[in-house]
Order: sequence, then C-alpha cells, then structure tokens
Amino acid sequence: MPGTVLAADGAGTVPLALAVGLALVFGALWLRDRHRLSRLMSWLNGPMDGPPPDESGSIGEAANRVQRALRARERDAAVERERLAQFLSAIEASPNGVVLLDEEDGVRWLNRTAAAHFGLDPERDLGQRITHLVRAPAFVGHMQGPDTGVELVLPSPRGNATLAMLLRPYGDRMRLLLSQDITERERNDAMRRDFVANVSHEIRSPLTVLLGFVDSMMQLPLTAAERERALAVMHQQAERMQTLVTDLLALAQIEGAPRPSVENWVDVDELMRRLQNDVTASDAGQHPVHVSVEGQARLTGVESELFSAFWNLASNALRYTPAGGTVDIKWRLRPEGGGEFCVCDSGPGIAREHLPRLTERFYRVDASRSRATGGTGLGLAIVKHVVQRHDGELLISSEVGKGSQFRIVLPAHRVRALAPAVALA
Repeated sequence: MPGTVLAADGAGTVPLALAVGLALVFGALWLRDRHRLSRLMSWLNGPMDGPPPDESGSIGEAANRVQRALRARERDAAVERERLAQFLSAIEASPNGVVLLDEEDGVRWLNRTAAAHFGLDPERDLGQRITHLVRAPAFVGHMQGPDTGVELVLPSPRGNATLAMLLRPYGDRMRLLLSQDITERERNDAMRRDFVANVSHEIRSPLTVLLGFVDSMMQLPLTAAERERALAVMHQQAERMQTLVTDLLALAQIEGAPRPSVENWVDVDELMRRLQNDVTASDAGQHPVHVSVEGQARLTGVESELFSAFWNLASNALRYTPAGGTVDIKWRLRPEGGGEFCVCDSGPGIAREHLPRLTERFYRVDASRSRATGGTGLGLAIVKHVVQRHDGELLISSEVGKGSQFRIVLPAHRVRALAPAVALA
C-alpha cells in the first residue's frame, strides 16, 4: 500500500512540473516578443529617421517592410517636390502673369510677372483679396461677375502698360488669374490700322483726281488745250500712284527679306558715282550739289538696299530745298573703323518736335508741301529699315531756317577701308 501511494504521487508531479516549465517558457517568449514589439512601436512612433530595430522573425520582417515603404514614399515625395519646383520655376520665368486665388479671391500665390503687372508684393500681399489690392472698377466688376472666359483689356494699375486678363477655374473652387502685357501688340495693331488708312487715303486722292478728269473728258466738249492740261494732270497723278506702289513694295520686300549677308561686298566709290549721276539727272541744275568720298571703302550688305537708302536721303534734300539752295552729299571713314554717309542741305529745316517721328510711315511735317513735291511719306521709313538691317544707325539733326542733316552710320564690321580720299565733284 505505501508503495502504491508513492507511485501515484510521482505520476502526478511530472505533469505539474511540465506545465510550470511550459508556462515559464511561453511567458519568457511573450515578454521577449512584447519587448520587441515595444521597440518596434517606439521606432514607428518616432521620426523613423534611423534604422529599424534589428529583430529577427516576423517582427523584423515587418520593420524592414515598413522602412522600405517609407523610403519609397520619401523618394516619391522628393520627385513630386522637384516637379513642383520645376513647375513653379517655369511659371516664374513666364512672360505672362499668374495669380492663384482661393474661393474668397484671396491671393494664394503669384509670380513676379503678375506682381509687376498689378503692382503687388509677392510676400506682403499673400492672403489679401485681389479686389482690395486692385481697385479699378472694370477689374472689380470682372472679378465679381460670372466666369465667362472673356478676355478683359484695361490699363495696368501703374498706368504704364495695357493688360489682357483672363479668369480660369482651378481645383476646388479656386481660380487662376492670367495676365499678359499687350502694349506692343496694341501699338502694332494701331500702326497697322493707321497704315491701311494712310494707304487708302494716299491712293484715293489721285484716283479721285483721275476719275474727275476722265468724267470731264467723257461728258464735256473740251478744247485741245483743256484736254492737254487734263492729260498732263492725269499723268502726274498716275505717276504719283505708281511711285507710292513702288515704295510700298520696296518697304514690304525689305521687311520680309533675310538678314543681309556679311560676305557680299559693295564698292562705295561705285555707289557714290551712281548716286551722283542720278542726282545730276534728277536735279537738272536747280541746286549746287557737291558729292565727295573721304576714304574709299567697301560695304558688306545688299547693294540695292544701300543705294536705295542713299538715294532716298539725297532725293529728299533736293525735293525740300528751294531752288538755289545747297546740298552736300559725303561719304567718310570714321576713326573707330566704321563709315558714315551724310546729306546736308540749306533748306527750311524741321522743328525739333517732328524729328522723332520722321521715320514713321506716311508721317509728314507739312502734308500739302510733301504732296506738292511728290513725296510719298515712305522714303525715311525705307531708309530706317535698311539701316537697321545693316546694323547701322540713322541720325537726324535740323533747325528751322538753317537746314537739315541726315547721317547713316555703319559699324566697323560692315566697312572695309581701301584707299585715301578722292573728291568726285
């Protein structure tokens, strides 16, 4: 009996010890895993800028995956930041103004061009309502009205330009205000309108005269003298129209031609001899004309254009200088290596306020006098374009009652000196 009890007690002790051992093992594992999880959570709750906890098993794998995901997200964020920076840089460099407005029309962002257009400060004015900063009634009314997509044109707040503005919806109830400086476009449009109006007027005037005389010759019994006079006037007006059309075609050809080559060389002496012959034939001895060359040279450019510029200045001097007045035409080499073509006359001179506009198409100091002398109002415009295409400069000086001076100055790279001065006349 006592032996049986001992056996029974021994059999019961073994499972209990096993259970306690297993409990201790599992408890140790649980504490270890909890410590590992605690380290992982501390890393996850922190800035995660360092490496993850060095753990094995599933916890280590989870930490590594989290780190890889974070690195991928950081790379994607860096790429997006770079794209945004490039986008903003491109907008900043744009010649057009861009203003990002929130749902209350507050300024969220704007580039430097927009700041210049509207007179804003890119930092100080952020958050301000655009209508509090730009108070022009037309602008405020446009901003408060519906988004019709219609362009608004008005003077800039500073009054030094003309702006075209357009509103576009953007994002969630935000809007983009786009602006463009159209001052030059408006000026060119006005010049084109004036040009068409001037051409129409210049052609209509001689046509009216021609039609009047044609009607008279068809309906009235004219004498031989009257018919001869009518034909002479008709011929004069037809020549006037032909000259106008020729000048228009020449101006259009010059404006549309490619830049003059630097390989084609023109002899100045030959140009001046041609000019002297044409001046002599045209003037018919009405003026004492002196033509001279001070330093023979060659010019690189288009010969026909250069001669046209020289002839226009010379013919203008002959046309507007009264008979008996002097006209001096001279070419000379400049000390710095360039060249200068100069026409001086003893004519009535030009008032100072007219000088800046002389090269405008159809601009005339005295319209009636210009038409009486046969001018088209395009000669100096042709000269200006020729000179600009040859990298030169047209200089005009004049004083009422003391004559005028027109100079074409060409740079050194367009001039090649050849020989000493030679007087032609």
